[in-house]
Amino acid sequence: APFPQRLTLTALGASGATPVDGLTAEAIGFPSLAALDAAPDAAVRGRIVFVWHRMGPTQDGSSYGPFGDVRRNGPSLAARKGAAAIVIRSIGTGPARMPHTGQTNWAKDVVPIPAAALALPDSDQLERLLSRGQPVRMRLTLTPRDAGIRQSGNVIAEIPGRDPKAGIVLVGGHLDSWDLGTGAIDDAAGLAITTAAAKAVAAGGRPRRTIRVVWFGAEEVGGLGGDAYRDRHKGERHVFASEADFGADRVWRFDTHVGKPDAPLVKRIAEALLPLGVTYGDNAAHAGTDVAPIVTANNVPTIGLRQDGTRYFELHHTPDDTLDKIDRAQFAQAEAAWTAMLTIVANAPEELDPPVGVMR
Repeated sequence: APFPQRLTLTALGASGATPVDGLTAEAIGFPSLAALDAAPDAAVRGRIVFVWHRMGPTQDGSSYGPFGDVRRNGPSLAARKGAAAIVIRSIGTGPARMPHTGQTNWAKDVVPIPAAALALPDSDQLERLLSRGQPVRMRLTLTPRDAGIRQSGNVIAEIPGRDPKAGIVLVGGHLDSWDLGTGAIDDAAGLAITTAAAKAVAAGGRPRRTIRVVWFGAEEVGGLGGDAYRDRHKGERHVFASEADFGADRVWRFDTHVGKPDAPLVKRIAEALLPLGVTYGDNAAHAGTDVAPIVTANNVPTIGLRQDGTRYFELHHTPDDTLDKIDRAQFAQAEAAWTAMLTIVANAPEELDPPVGVMR
């Protein structure tokens, strides 16, 4: 006999909408995006696709890239195969019954279908039901709407340097957040950390280089603020760029993307960070979504202060992204690490050498 089960979910960014009274169809499950890709179109057509592969917690957040592909590209693939809708296991970790939203990428020739993320316990339940080998019918109601192109913007503040020829040190994070939470973790914390570090440097005296703090807009929907910044400011001499966009927890490692990772300037930064429990990683740092456009366009040196991401994806893009989740002690350590690094970079007599090779 049927046993109804209500599921906790949320629409994904740029999802299509169901009819007002919802849509009902048989569900078909896949353990991965590759399995969905390999399925015959006839097996998918008219059904609600469910992809359940599990993302585990990692300190460096490395699982987000490959597992996030289900959210980014799964809906377009399902639509191309004729699915009525798609639901995915939320791209997140932890036990909370909170769905994780996020942006999707629709191919230009694909009409968006309803696309949702299930809370992790609900995903487990749906997987169990499908594993029984009996038909499972779902009724799905999603009511997103396209509000059209809206105005966003970047907020820019500067601490002018003593030497106008010494270049610009660019730091910041992104101002926007998803609607489910308040954005305290993603990414108000990053804005607070970098802004507080810049203020701390200025409190010690005017720095040699200009420190530019940017609160980037429209990051979550495609890094548009970073692109706009590059287009407007690529003619200015940037000698360093870095951003904080990985929550509010402690910095445990730093990576570089510079021409000479064994340069004295890098060694001085390492010495300053070591008392905070921060060790050097490698010379393959990724600049981050917001500063990456200017870093790539101008071949700007960057340092990535890697924050502990063990619990980050429990909160990421969920209703639980609220101020009370910030650990003050860990936040203070991250601010101290940023202040130490920024003080050295902004005042050093020498510059970091531009990187050699393509930023990954």
